[in-house]
Amino acid sequence: MTKELKQTNDKGQQQGFNALKRTEMLQAMSEQTLDLIVIGGGITGAGIALDAQSRGLRTALIDMQDFAAGTSSRSTKLVHGGLRYLKQLEVKVVAEVGKERAIVYENGPHVTTPEWMLLPFYKGGTFGKLSTSLGLRVYDFLAGVKRSERRKMFRPEETLAHEPLLKKKDLKGGGYYVEYRTDDARLTIEVMKKAVELGALAVNYAKVEELLVENGKLVGVSVVDQIAGGGAGETSGKTSGKTSGKTAYSLYASKIVNAAGPWVDTLREMDRSKHGKTLHLTKGVHLVFDQSKFPLRQAIYFDTPDGRMVFAIPRDGKTYIGTTDTNYKGDIANPRITEADRAYVLRAANEMFPSLGLTEADVESSWTGLRPLIHQEGKDPSEISRRDEIFVSDSGLISMAGGKLTGYRKMAESVVDKIAAMLLAEGKVSAALPPSRTRTLPISGGDVGGSAKLAPFLRGKVSQGLRLGLTEAEAALLAHRYGSNVDAVFELLEQHRAEAAQRGMPAAVLAALVYAIEREMVVKPVDFFIRRTGALFFDIAWAKQWKAPAIAFMAERFGWDEAQTAAYTAELEQLLHEAVNPLEA
Repeated sequence: MTKELKQTNDKGQQQGFNALKRTEMLQAMSEQTLDLIVIGGGITGAGIALDAQSRGLRTALIDMQDFAAGTSSRSTKLVHGGLRYLKQLEVKVVAEVGKERAIVYENGPHVTTPEWMLLPFYKGGTFGKLSTSLGLRVYDFLAGVKRSERRKMFRPEETLAHEPLLKKKDLKGGGYYVEYRTDDARLTIEVMKKAVELGALAVNYAKVEELLVENGKLVGVSVVDQIAGGGAGETSGKTSGKTSGKTAYSLYASKIVNAAGPWVDTLREMDRSKHGKTLHLTKGVHLVFDQSKFPLRQAIYFDTPDGRMVFAIPRDGKTYIGTTDTNYKGDIANPRITEADRAYVLRAANEMFPSLGLTEADVESSWTGLRPLIHQEGKDPSEISRRDEIFVSDSGLISMAGGKLTGYRKMAESVVDKIAAMLLAEGKVSAALPPSRTRTLPISGGDVGGSAKLAPFLRGKVSQGLRLGLTEAEAALLAHRYGSNVDAVFELLEQHRAEAAQRGMPAAVLAALVYAIEREMVVKPVDFFIRRTGALFFDIAWAKQWKAPAIAFMAERFGWDEAQTAAYTAELEQLLHEAVNPLEA
């Protein structure tokens, strides 16, 4: 690394992940020739940025929306081995992602946790006792499951003892095995933060408007800041001009990766390389119920009469259930649940849990996500492979398509291995890059001593929170959400205690908001209430209760005028509305 590059790198690290410093970070990106630009701030892009930066590549990441605003905040929120892919004979997929589950867990046990899953089987259903037992045994073998988490088989009465809400008619038994539950958006943010801690530059709401090409080869991108004025308290910097009142920056790099998820083909079209294999978008919806309406105590994985597989999972006083799998051709940025989607999931829930009698009025929230799969002619959505592939165009654009949340780290390793080989062959690096470090690299917040030491760590932090005046529930929530970063939140809590009281909001809420702005690049209210806390999905009443003081604080901190404040407020209100009001069929 040259002295000039080292100085620019240090400047970027000083800005950290502070939303108030977005302009400086975009400026730092534009003042150097980077080794790698990653387009897309979902889990795939975040993983690539971390792997590349940790190997010594000077890396920048940009996303036209918030980080994890697309698929990476709208999944089933499981780091799972893909048991259903055994039905499709996707043995390699099961083996690879199954083994990755334990790695993801150990590197961030505060955000991912083991979840015993119960698979009931019924007379005439997709699964029988023999096929379930054999399938789970093969699954354990392929996924390298440790002995304590290997599958168990239950008789009907044992199955009902674990979950009494299950349909009793024709129940033949159940299979019991371990998956891993996660917060997909928090996982993405923690991976991104780790990349930034190591020196990567990452900015949200920065849209690629043009690919910069010289002599037929891709050399950079023109990026337009989507936030008018960049943000409060920021300095103006050298730019490549203005676009409709927004600032544009020219960024240059040796290699550029397209990790834009559902937008991968949009960038390939811009690159004029969208030919051969293309994306096939499918939509999945999930419904959220309060435990008072859906008192599920055991995670369930079950098949529906039409052959779909559905998860029902208890989480933080709620139960969520999904998902659908239908072809999608609509607005990629804002897929919506329809009345037909809601009816399908409700019907599946009531068929498997008939005593509940769930209705539309019981739905507390929902979310809708898109799967960017690689198209396979003649296959139904549920049959399409979840395998990932790397496409390299004639211009040099490297596109990452397909894949699963669980396999993000391995996907990133593969992409960076390919980039390293290309850089070496082209003479752009003097020596081969070191191998990937991420197999044993804790993500941000994950420095708790591994999963074995998580429980005592959490107990200690809850005790510390109680001494600071938090309730046990508040302290536990913060410790789980932030892991080893919770001390920084506790410091902010003490610093802002008096201000929180003046604003009529709990100190824990204000501390989390300040941390999200200064350490997790929250730019808009929706970033905080959806991607950084998950409140719009899993505690919508909390989001409604604290949205007004949170927006008022952000307006002051960022220097928004009345029009900006009103626009950001309306954006949050619209998403709160959409969470419980589907589109008409």
